[in-house]
Amino acid sequence: MAGQIDPVKMVGAYELPEGLLTLHGPVVRPAPGTLPLRGDLAHIALADRYLVAHYVVPQVYRVGAADALLKLTASDDAETVTTLAAGSSFEVLDHAGAWTWGCVGPEGPSGYVPTAQLAEAAP
Repeated sequence: MAGQIDPVKMVGAYELPEGLLTLHGPVVRPAPGTLPLRGDLAHIALADRYLVAHYVVPQVYRVGAADALLKLTASDDAETVTTLAAGSSFEVLDHAGAWTWGCVGPEGPSGYVPTAQLAEAAP
């Protein structure tokens, strides 16, 4: 397999952390809507920087035919983080009822999108 990347270690355009992961000292919590980090889980690419109970390897979905609003919380009335362009990719980290939490990439932005506005990306 010389020259090939192991698909287990590669997701999207970034590599997953390898080896022994250690954390040192207190970490400043990022502002909501930035990094894909919640109190209970985080994007796997953040495992070497943030300690949470669960790390998730994202599933790549696509925004449907219309633009989608990325919300700070799972509510139509929530603050809008950004607008996701129709057809753009979205990394899904958690499904919660009618809402899906995820991010544009491991460095954000992150938030909630109505699940009905997403479609699984073709393999």
